[in-house]
Amino acid sequence: MCHALLRDATLYDVLLKVDRDLAAEAKAARCSCGGTLHSARYPRKPRGGPDPLDPEYGHRLSFCCAVDGCRQRVTPPSVRYLGRRVYLGTVVVLITAMRGGMTARGAAQLREVLGVSVRTLGRWRRWWRERFVASSFWQGAKGRFMPPVNTQELPAALFERFAGASARERLVAMLTFLAPITTRPLSGARTAMADCDPQRMRLVPRQAGLVG
Repeated sequence: MCHALLRDATLYDVLLKVDRDLAAEAKAARCSCGGTLHSARYPRKPRGGPDPLDPEYGHRLSFCCAVDGCRQRVTPPSVRYLGRRVYLGTVVVLITAMRGGMTARGAAQLREVLGVSVRTLGRWRRWWRERFVASSFWQGAKGRFMPPVNTQELPAALFERFAGASARERLVAMLTFLAPITTRPLSGARTAMADCDPQRMRLVPRQAGLVG
């Protein structure tokens, strides 16, 4: 299931649309100084997606204020990238959410198909259980999950809490929930998203064909 989902081209089309919508909202809100925002996207070299991947995945959507003397950069949240990691957010979430540990065969497949080493996987899992759980974002959001999420089983325990009939629906909902941490240091990530009920989140447009 995991490898099939990671190679699902339509999933990446949906994620790109969500990122475009988030970018449109950021542009419409304008700069904090009131200035107009102009496109100032920057290159990314994402790993782990299907081949070929839409060329637009080679850029992170971002803006720059048009006002002289301001020129502030505004980078909207993203469901495609999980911070500065070179691997796509889909890869980081799904691979670390696999239960049952990692067999030698599974580790070999990860390296062959995605280029992910056991050491990298271990580093990702530590991030979830140490930095993520200590962040202000999680401290503000965790109370919305009842019963509480078992942090020793992150991210699998979190993935299972999102609404959706399929793994793909839950994945998109979880990536949207995590989007605020992609715009600033994890310790400061905070958004109104934390004030909703994540377990009832239906975050994908119906026209995308993912929500029943």
